[in-house]
Order: sequence, then C-alpha cells, then structure tokens
Amino acid sequence: MMKRNTILSIELALLAAFSLCAVARAQVEPAAVGASAKLDYDFGYSQTADIYAGYDVPQERGIASGEIEYLNGHARTPLNLMYSGGYIAGISGKGSGTGFFQHLMISQGYQARSWSTTLKEELNFYPESPTTGFSGIPGVGILPGLPGQGDQPILSLNTLSLYNAVTATFMHTINYDTTFSVDGNYTSVRFPDGGGFDVNEVGVRPQVRWRLNALNSASVQYVFNRSNYLGSPFVIDTESVQPGLMHVWNRRLTTSASVGPEWTRSNNNFFIPPSTGIAANGEIVYTGRSLSASANYYRSVSAGAGLGTQIGIRNNDANAGVSRTFGRDLTIGATASYMNTEGLVLTGVTNGEYGGVNVTRRFGEFITLSGSYTAIHQTSSLPLEANALKGLSQVIGFSIAYHPRETHIIRK
Repeated sequence: MMKRNTILSIELALLAAFSLCAVARAQVEPAAVGASAKLDYDFGYSQTADIYAGYDVPQERGIASGEIEYLNGHARTPLNLMYSGGYIAGISGKGSGTGFFQHLMISQGYQARSWSTTLKEELNFYPESPTTGFSGIPGVGILPGLPGQGDQPILSLNTLSLYNAVTATFMHTINYDTTFSVDGNYTSVRFPDGGGFDVNEVGVRPQVRWRLNALNSASVQYVFNRSNYLGSPFVIDTESVQPGLMHVWNRRLTTSASVGPEWTRSNNNFFIPPSTGIAANGEIVYTGRSLSASANYYRSVSAGAGLGTQIGIRNNDANAGVSRTFGRDLTIGATASYMNTEGLVLTGVTNGEYGGVNVTRRFGEFITLSGSYTAIHQTSSLPLEANALKGLSQVIGFSIAYHPRETHIIRK
C-alpha cells in the first residue's frame, strides 16, 4: 500500500512538472503587444500544533511546501496555473494526516469573436480532508485561495484521497442580449488506502442567459448528473431546472441566485426511491482595491464520497472568504465553510464547520512570515467511522517562506 501511495505522489509531481514546462514554453510564444503575464510563487516551511480531543497530547507537524500561480496574459488564449504541494511530517504526538499533499489546477481557454471555450482540470491528493486555503492544509499557504465546494462532505483525519475533476465549457453570444453556454464535467474520487467508497460522476449543464438591462440578467439552466460507485452497478441520477437572476449593484459588488425543482432516482427503488426536492445556487462577490470578499451557497443531491454513511446524500453547503491588504506588506484573511450532509438511505444529519484566520507580513523583497488559526468541528446523528472527525480540532500554525514579489512579464 505504501508503494501505491508513493507512485500516486510521483505521478502528481510529474504532472505538475509537465505543467511548469508548458508555462516555460508559453513564455516564448508570440502574443499581442502589451499583454502582461503574472508569476507568483513561494517555498516555505510551516510548523503546526493540532489540539484535538481524540489525541492524548497535541500533535505537532512540520510541513515543507511550495506553490506557484501563473497567468500567461493572453487575451485570446488565456492560461491559468495554480499548484501547491509538499510533505507533512509528524514531530510529536499521534501521527495522523501525515504524508504528501498536492493540489493542481490548470485552466486553458480560447476566445473568439462570438464564442469561447475553456478546459479546466483540478487534481488533489491529500492525507486528510482538505479545508482552508488553496493548499487545503491548515497553517500552510501563501497563495490566495478562497474556499469552494468541498470534495469530501464528511471530514476525516487520516484517509488518503485522490480527487480529479475535468470541466469543459462552451459559450456562444447569440446577440447583444442573449448568451448560450453548456458545461460538461467528469469527477472521480478515489481512496487509495481503502478508507472510503470510490465514486465517479458525469454531468451536463446547458444554460441560456438574457440581459434585461445594464444591471440585471435572467437565466434558466438544466442540470443533469449521474453518479456511480466503482465496482457496483448502483447508479443515482439527478435532474433539475433552475431559473436564475443576476444583479450588478455597482462595479465592485454582484449577486446571483438560481433555484428550482430537483428530481432524484436510482436503478434500485427499494434502496433509494424516486423523490423531488429543491436545488439552489447563490453567490455574492465583492472586489475592491484592498478588500475582496465572496460568499456562496449550494444545495443538491449527490452520491457522496468517503464514509459508509454517504451512499446518497443531500448537500447544503455555504462558504465565505474575505481578504484585506494594508499597504504592500500586510495581508489579513479569513475563510469559513459549513457543510450539512443529509443521508438518503440512513436518516440522519452530519454537520461540519471549519474556518480560519491568517495574517501574512512581508519583510523585504523575499521573506514572508505568517501565522494562522483554524478551527474544524463536526457532529453527526449517525455513528461515524473511526477515521472521521468527531468534535472540535484546533490548528495553530506559523510559517516562513521565500516569496518574491509578484512578477509581471511584459510581452513584446
């Protein structure tokens, strides 16, 4: 099993290296005059203390990590690369959640006059459920990263997971007021050490959006998802139709929301009978000169992933994040997430919450120090497996990083 985990880590590292080579090639590609690429990276060491009732004494860990963010600055063929990876070693206390971690996101787009396409892939490899920051590891991470929808609805402490999501998007501007788009996605969640159920999911989401006026837009979308468990014939299908509205309050603040009926069915009506519920999405985004913030809400049915209580679940997830810069050298950020997981097979609810605050201070041109506090809490009306988080875990972390100021590359 150790050999298999090492191979997975090596494969992810090779994929990251290949992506960095692609970035290097992009540096010499011809581009429009004045296009500006952006490169941001750091290499650091962090030390954390985890205070958890399930541990006899606090667990101390040392974490070596590196991160990179790159945008090629091409208006017609935009490329975005974000990577975070490293190794977590136990210093003292119980050695859970140690080992390699990696998070890679690549997005490549193509813009034409009336249409555009985007292909995005996200790949995660973690020794525990990811939580705060782009790295997903509490106490680690210099790159900006607000929380998104989690890939593990029930938080675990010592379970290796491999998450891969590929999304393809096509958008066509029919006229000044009407836009058509369609998303297709494939998602897989694997647990190399057998700590959970492996899941595959495919989906499609066509949408039509109408511009009502300078500040308001309306939309309607159809969402279809099919989920199955690896090695099992059991399948869950969901369909929903969601009308939506988007409002621009000013040049910094926008809100959007969609809600509609959702139909759930499986190929085993005795196990999961047909049902009708509500699916919803909502988002608020604020972008200022020194302050940025966002919040989103998501509700839907999915196959779940991980522990035995997650065979068919209804998610109610909310995430929020805020970041504020003070001058050029000080940044303070906070994130919070809430996950409500309701079982379709076993009646019961699991509630997970996590959030953290991070203070980052730059000294000179290359050195950055940061401190963070993260709280992770989970309760359930169902009996959870031994590797699930039970109660409150608190993580205090400090890190030092070699972090040159963000580099802008002006292309000729």
